[in-house]
Amino acid sequence: MAAKNSKISLPSVLAFERKIDVSDGLFKSGEWSDRQNFQNWEPVLVREKAVRGTISSRSVTNKKLEDSIKNANPQRVDVASIGASSDSFSLQFSCKILGNIGLPSACSEPEYQKKLSEKISKYIDDDVVKDISTRYALNLANGRFLWRNRFGADDLEVKVQLLSKGQVTKEWVFDGFDFSLNDFSIPDKAEAAINELACVIAKGFAGDLAILNIVAFARIGSGQEIYPSEEFIQGKESGNVAGKKSKTLYSIDGVAGFHSQKISNALRTIDTWYEGGNASKPIAIEPYGSVTSMATAYRSKGNNFFKLLERFLSDDIEIDRKDDLKFLIAILIRGGVFSK
Repeated sequence: MAAKNSKISLPSVLAFERKIDVSDGLFKSGEWSDRQNFQNWEPVLVREKAVRGTISSRSVTNKKLEDSIKNANPQRVDVASIGASSDSFSLQFSCKILGNIGLPSACSEPEYQKKLSEKISKYIDDDVVKDISTRYALNLANGRFLWRNRFGADDLEVKVQLLSKGQVTKEWVFDGFDFSLNDFSIPDKAEAAINELACVIAKGFAGDLAILNIVAFARIGSGQEIYPSEEFIQGKESGNVAGKKSKTLYSIDGVAGFHSQKISNALRTIDTWYEGGNASKPIAIEPYGSVTSMATAYRSKGNNFFKLLERFLSDDIEIDRKDDLKFLIAILIRGGVFSK
């Protein structure tokens, strides 16, 4: 008989470290035919540009703005482009796969931690971890992490290296355009490589540390612009203030880069398990299924992380959808502070 009042409340302190730890990414430019020597390619530098634009925003309330639409709209913006003698860019970053899924980095209630550990041991099987690991492997191979830079490329190659003691022990090379961004099917010719890479990731989650080095190459045409991360600037420093720069790009020592958070978001875009989920529209693993670019939360009701975790830890209610278990584990891999 199920125990009464078996519901366990969320602790006042509960946090999980992320199990996929990604570095910032850096851009270089060079010739596609010379990508084997990309270490010698030129860094892509961020530079400022002043342009004479027009007003294209819509305003029905600001009479002053409407009166000025015939005038120029001077702007200062950051830009980044590959060299005129180059036709390709590279993006390089590293990725660590860590173990101890489900072990909180901070928990104020030992009984809660014990219960969570028991439940994970009981219900999470190899199929759950395998599916999650395979989806992560596919998001490395397909170059989803390039975001806008992936589109408009003529060629796309992704190289993934497994490192040990600083040495490459295994390497996989993928044609990124062999993979779809709209599903997680595996092309026949890449099946063996994807399965190997997914196995490395799964072992990492099981505690066998994996350090991956990833380099993506895209041929986009000489002198073409690339799109690094854009800095989010608030208040008086934002571009809404006259004379201020209207777009600031992320750079490290002047070299164009991607925030680690932007790469991580792309890699964990594996959630097709939300209610009403569409296999052709994966979203990033987030507690509420939030997609800020669409101002939508796909898990705003009973299928959000906190509701599912509550059910998962209850003795009275079973989570019978394996997809819900996959989502729960994927959130623990993502990490975060989940205190009440």
